[in-house]
Amino acid sequence: MQHRQLGRTGVRVSTLALGTMVMGAWGNQDHDECIRMVHQALDAGVNLIDTADVYADGESEEIVGAALRGRRDDVVLATKFWNPMGTGDDPNRRGASRRWIKRAVEDSLRRLQTDWIDLYQVHRADPDTSMDEILGALDDLVRAGKVRYVGTSTWPAELIVEAQWSAARRATTRFVCEQPPYSILTRAAETAVLPTCLRHGMGVIVWAPLNGGWLTGKYRRGSTAPAGSRADYAGEHFAVSEAKFDAVEQLAVLADELGLSMAHLALAWVREHPAVTSAIIGPKTPEQLADLLAAADDRLPANALDRIDAIVAPGTTLATYDDGWTTWDLEPAARRRTS
Repeated sequence: MQHRQLGRTGVRVSTLALGTMVMGAWGNQDHDECIRMVHQALDAGVNLIDTADVYADGESEEIVGAALRGRRDDVVLATKFWNPMGTGDDPNRRGASRRWIKRAVEDSLRRLQTDWIDLYQVHRADPDTSMDEILGALDDLVRAGKVRYVGTSTWPAELIVEAQWSAARRATTRFVCEQPPYSILTRAAETAVLPTCLRHGMGVIVWAPLNGGWLTGKYRRGSTAPAGSRADYAGEHFAVSEAKFDAVEQLAVLADELGLSMAHLALAWVREHPAVTSAIIGPKTPEQLADLLAAADDRLPANALDRIDAIVAPGTTLATYDDGWTTWDLEPAARRRTS
């Protein structure tokens, strides 16, 4: 397993990170098997584990906490906050206000059974809260020793830059990494987010490098989505897209020529970008995990990268829903004055 430096932190993380979104009610409900999968990843050299408070309403964090008993010191542990928690009825149990950050971190520390979080990430941008308040509250956590570093997930480039300016102006902790959606089929991050992260010395931990299962090759034109697949419970990942079907067919040919599976091709490709530090894999079963871990050393020749660019042009996303969430103030309806 290779390791890369996370931005300018000096911390080195594995180029494959274990994502735990589907550990618990959102996927594999066998806690013992999930714990074994965490150990399986750690034994293979993975040292970065990524979760979030919202995953199965805290259940994923609880599984990770149980799995890390006796192994906590060997792990770079990342979690996220921002999404509504509980029933969602309380408007203050969400977002990035100082009030909620202080409560959310304590809840995550308890579920994770740890005294500190290595990387605490704002799961989405919060246009309702000032950047100074967000960074000020996170700075308090760093100074208190509850958090080592802070980061963002699915933030637009302009807000990443604003956050860097705010941190410099107020001498607070700064975001050290961003977690964007990025895959062969989802390349919008190349236009601004990835260059911005490089410019500011930030690490990049990409999510959905397999594009919700599309880049495993299991979704093909004219076929039915496999039972139990992501398309079974998250239909937006299998919305009919002729462009994605076309790309998958061409990528399958290239993968065969290179002697790689589609998934291995996709994981190797995202890690070729100079801004990318690590790619999150989110297997549901030990068998899936074993297959993805086997991609750790795969590299692609330059001519293969050129052929992929011809299939999906740089900066292009074939289905806009794959770009992740957009803050309300950047939605088309908010870009002009309305009565």
